[in-house]
Amino acid sequence: MDSQVIITIGTILASAGIWKFLEFRLKLKTDYKKESVQNSDGVQYRDDLKNRVARLEQLLEESNTKVLELTAEVHALRTEVGFLKKENDRLRG
Repeated sequence: MDSQVIITIGTILASAGIWKFLEFRLKLKTDYKKESVQNSDGVQYRDDLKNRVARLEQLLEESNTKVLELTAEVHALRTEVGFLKKENDRLRG
């Protein structure tokens, strides 16, 4: 009877140890997969594209602002040229 108790206790301890080992091994595999996905070329390429798109959006916004400023300046210069032509015609005629 004593040998049965010892065998049972030994089996319980061994199975608990195996379970811990398998749990640790599974965690390591999961961590490795996460790390490999984060460092994969596809993820890095996607992140690079996101950064480039953000930069292009910023440049587009700046360009639109500059175009609006230049358009306003062209209108002002056209008006001024119109007045100068009238003044020039008045002085010649």
